[in-house]
Formats: sequence, structure tokens, C-alpha cells
Amino acid sequence: MSKYTMISPAVPNMPWQEKPEGLKGAPIWRYSENPVIGRNPVEGVARIFNSAVIPYEGKFIGVFRGEQVNGVPYIYLGRSDDALNWEFDAEKIVFVDEDGQPSQPVYAYDPRLVKVEDTYYIIFCQDFYGAAIGLAKTTDFQTFVRMENPFLPFNRNAVLFPRRINGNYVMLSRPSDSGHTPFGDIFISESPDLLYWGRHRHVMGKSAEWWEALKIGGGAAPIETSEGWLLFYHGVTGTCNGYVYSIGGAILDIDEPSRVRYRCENFLLTPQEWYEERGFVPNVCFPCATIHDSASGRIALYYGAADSYVGAAFTTLDEIVDYIKEHSVLHGDDREAGKR
Repeated sequence: MSKYTMISPAVPNMPWQEKPEGLKGAPIWRYSENPVIGRNPVEGVARIFNSAVIPYEGKFIGVFRGEQVNGVPYIYLGRSDDALNWEFDAEKIVFVDEDGQPSQPVYAYDPRLVKVEDTYYIIFCQDFYGAAIGLAKTTDFQTFVRMENPFLPFNRNAVLFPRRINGNYVMLSRPSDSGHTPFGDIFISESPDLLYWGRHRHVMGKSAEWWEALKIGGGAAPIETSEGWLLFYHGVTGTCNGYVYSIGGAILDIDEPSRVRYRCENFLLTPQEWYEERGFVPNVCFPCATIHDSASGRIALYYGAADSYVGAAFTTLDEIVDYIKEHSVLHGDDREAGKR
């Protein structure tokens, strides 16, 4: 019997691979056939990475960061029967505005995909006179409507919670600067209508732990559990040879997610396989999505690898929550409501 509970739909056909014998460290293991998406997946697209997937109509669908051969990133739609083997549309997603008129962003990258009630939302980074958060919606994955930009520049790494909290939509983001962002903390904001955003709160910042000593940022959409919101996020450190991106885990308060209940001092995954260490941007593990089954407690985590590939890893709710709690070290104002 499971120790903890997911509050989410069952996904009995989710991808899965059993834990290998002798696994050491965090109870999360890479798919043995990684990467699940290789180079040059679509004509005119050199690399797909930092992408998000979700169950849809008994199968799976996703929004993918496609680095075009002209160097401009954009979002492509992909479909899969098993969430491991993907087919992509030949052309990038066409966005329209609320009146149905063409409304293409200048660029778009690092999308997240979250279902809230009956609508699917794509949250991405775009140009709004500088890097900023873009927001779009669809109900059928045929028409994609861009909505008002939720925040001023500069901001990245935004992701919606999968349900309203205390009546409001809730979004994590990482305010930044206009460059490669050599700093960053995770903040949370609320909206009654996805148009007007406020009640901004600090969630957590970088820490003294080596792997997240430079900056952190949101990753996959939080998973609602009996222990709180399970969050896979990324932490960054600086080395003499550049940045290293690792995957961390935390559990946020269920009713007031600006408060951190548990925060794992250890990384869950850090670059060590060839497809994570070697690529367009080496040494990157960048989480963007999960597929999870509430009946079995299984979780599949999707992450960008070296800005060149998409990888998958697996864990279970009981094992990962126990590990985060056992190795939890809260820092500074993690316990606070994030208001000053």
C-alpha cells in the first residue's frame, strides 16, 4: 500500500521502466534508451530540448522547443502513443490572438504545458522588449490563442499549478535580467482571471549547496500530493568551465505554496551521461514536465539534456518524497510566507 497519495488522474498507460538493481543516491533512474529525442528531428530543426508533455485522449501530446537551423527557437507540437517515441508537426505552432488574428511571438522557448480545469495552457519564454513570460491556451491542440503577457520583462521559467488555490490561478516564475541571468530565485504570483497578476511572494532562493549556489528556477508543473506540492526544479552552479544545471526536489505547502516544507539538500539528477555532458550547451539537466499515475504512484520526469536532447527518468511518489524529506535542509526564509 502506498505511503503517500497523488491528487491527480490515473494514467495507466504512462511510460515506465523498473528501477535497476544497485541504484545509488537519489531514487530516480534514467530511461535506458535515452535520449528519447535526438538531433535533427524535423526538417529545419536542429535540436529539440527543454520541452513539456501531457496525457491527452488516451495517448500523449507535447509542446517542444525546436531550435531552428536559423538559430531562432520556436514551439512545435508533437504526438505519441507511448510518450517515448514522438512524431512532430512539420511546421511550428501558429498562434492567434483573442480575435483570431495571427499573433506570432518573435521567438519562443522552454515551454511548459499544464491542464487547468478544461483548458490546456502553454507557458513559455518570449520577447516582450526583453525576455519575458508568454501565455497561450488551447482546448483542442488545433487553435492556440495567445493571452496577455502575465509579467513585465525580465522573467523566465514560469509554470502554472494544475489547479486553482484559494480560488486563484497560481504561477511560479523566476525574475531575471536581460542577459544569461547569473542570478535568480523562484517567486509565486496569483491571478483571479489569468489577466491581472499580483500577490507576489518569494518561494525560495539559491542555497549554500554547491549544485544550486548560483541560481534556481521552476521546472515541471507541481504535483499535488498528500504531503504538499511536489516540485522538481533546476539548480545551477558556476565552474571554471561554465554553468552546470542539475535537478532538485522540494515540497511546498498545499494551501500556501510560498512556504517550503521540505527541500532536498542533494541534487536528484546531475549531468553524467554523454547526452547530458556533451551537446550544444554541455552539462545541463533541465526538468520541464512529468507524467504521473495516481493509481500506482509512478512518475516519469522529462528533462532537456545539454540543450540538444530530451531525456526521461523514473521514480515513485513514495521513494522520492521519502528521499526529499530524509535529506531536507531548509535555508533562510524557506519557511516564511515570502512577503516583506
